[in-house]
Amino acid sequence: MSKLEEMNEINPQDYTAGQIEVLEGLEAVRRRPGMYIGSTSSSGLHHLVYEIVDNSIDEALAGFCDQVEVTIREDNSIEVIDNGRGIPVDIHPKKGKTGVEVALTTLHAGGKFSGDTYKVSGGLHGVGLSVVNALSRSLIVEVMKDGNIYHQEYCRGKAITELKITGTTPDKASGTKIIFIADEEIFEEIEYQFDIIAHRLKELSFLNKDLKIQLTDERTGAEETYLHSGGIVDFVRDLNKNKDCLYPTPIYFEAEKDTSIVEIAIQYNDSYMENLYSFANNIRTQEGGTHEAGFKAALTRVVNDYARKSNFLKANDNNLTGEDIREGFTGVISVKVREPQFEGQTKTKLGNSEIRSIVDSLTGENLTSFLEENPPIARKIVEKGIQASRAREAARKARELTRRKSALEGSTLPGKLADCSWKDASLCEMYIVEGNSAGGSAKQGRDRRFQAILPLRGKILNVEKARLDRILGNEEIKSMILAMGAGISEDFDLEKARYKKIVIMTDADVDGAHIRILLLTFFFRYMRPLIDNHYVYIAQPPLFKIKKNRDIRYAYSDLELNKILEKIGRDRTEIQRYKGLGEMNAEQLWETTMDPAKRTILQVSVEDAILADELFTVFMGDKVEPRREYIEKHAREVRNLDI
Repeated sequence: MSKLEEMNEINPQDYTAGQIEVLEGLEAVRRRPGMYIGSTSSSGLHHLVYEIVDNSIDEALAGFCDQVEVTIREDNSIEVIDNGRGIPVDIHPKKGKTGVEVALTTLHAGGKFSGDTYKVSGGLHGVGLSVVNALSRSLIVEVMKDGNIYHQEYCRGKAITELKITGTTPDKASGTKIIFIADEEIFEEIEYQFDIIAHRLKELSFLNKDLKIQLTDERTGAEETYLHSGGIVDFVRDLNKNKDCLYPTPIYFEAEKDTSIVEIAIQYNDSYMENLYSFANNIRTQEGGTHEAGFKAALTRVVNDYARKSNFLKANDNNLTGEDIREGFTGVISVKVREPQFEGQTKTKLGNSEIRSIVDSLTGENLTSFLEENPPIARKIVEKGIQASRAREAARKARELTRRKSALEGSTLPGKLADCSWKDASLCEMYIVEGNSAGGSAKQGRDRRFQAILPLRGKILNVEKARLDRILGNEEIKSMILAMGAGISEDFDLEKARYKKIVIMTDADVDGAHIRILLLTFFFRYMRPLIDNHYVYIAQPPLFKIKKNRDIRYAYSDLELNKILEKIGRDRTEIQRYKGLGEMNAEQLWETTMDPAKRTILQVSVEDAILADELFTVFMGDKVEPRREYIEKHAREVRNLDI
């Protein structure tokens, strides 16, 4: 009998009330952390920081806090200090515990449910602080309140000391300090990335005018201070800082209706990409929601109405689509809602139906007035949309031509693709290989059942500098589109993808790195769901072959090479430095880079879409100066320099 059969060999009559497991307190959080912070990987680790900071930001939204300090300490613990009101220290009337202990040990306990303590907040579920406590090996809380300093310590969600007064505060200062160390039993790795945290804090400073946020990294000495009196107008300027804008000052409008506040800032640039970022109560709504839907509908309607009224569009012309109008568009939508309805604790989509009409109405009224009062800017916006429409039509014809050509040839797959025999996409992977030589070795060495090989000839087009119609004219890109079988851009359908793993395999030199970034730019801009759903990987071929007598080993870094040489000795040892994949025969390529049992591949993921967009613009855009500044700033961090 198999193990599965043994597991299923259970008498239905044995299922009793005694078998229903009840998880008390924060035990459920430790048992299923992904339900509360998304994952136990790097993203979940950083989410802990955001949960604590968001509590401080809620104090700022309520008007009681204007300064937040975040410190990454040398031992990778996190310290967050604010000058808000401080967590309540008196005894909770129902729980019989201090407000501090209730907030830190009880799920769904907080001052954000009634709307009396916080009219607007991001932490609407009341689980943030207690979840961080549950997933921390150590947590220390200090509250400054009523002239006293209160101190208490916790371990894995449980109080290990009483709340005690340990000192007094000058001038009756108030606030909260939280110091926590994430639990190594829960997280894959405890290593915070300064840039990731810095980007989130910078984002929060844009969304909260005049809030000062300081970030310090005691491990490196790095420091950043954020303070933006211009709010989301400064945000849009920052997003467009490496682009050429069609007009100097972002369009901005705000309004308050009932208990909701809406702010919108937009500015067009000369690129071909759309960048719309939406927030609800300071939380980034990556999947959009009703506020985005209302804005997009109004923007499309207003621009088309203006284009017809001003005779840019004639009677027999089709309306511009939303995609046409948002080409080269950068916008930030920030809504503050008293009773936000998010999807899940990680809050990626806003669902409040009334917000759609509020944003639609606000955008319609204000944008119409702006375009009528600023004809030169209005003309630039409309003309860019018309150019995008013409390019979209050319791209449509190119797509149809590609489909017709494929049909005439009798196959929808490119001729250079060596496909696999299995048809289940979840089991199949495609290697995109640099050069015909390496492609030939990969085809010979692969497992033909589930590994497909697509060799590329040279470097593909830099899609950051081209419209879709030109992109579709590039033969290498057309081959990738046809091989994937899922379309491109707004037509892309992840369910149609023929492979659930796309492995980029290039040489370990400057040219190979350039090809990788070109491919990643293409996937990020035109097949984004592949990256968002973790389909894209980067192969890690060895840098060295070490041979001593009949013993052959491979090293993937200089450090690993030195360790091997220390172990086997340097006498009569042959070392070969691979300059390219083509130097490996089929057997070596399989053994080192393609065998799932032995290979190392890096999964490509996007921790922060705004930061990723900025970096792609810096690396692949037209402007040289931002690239030079980035290189100068990060030169000391280089690990592999090809000379």
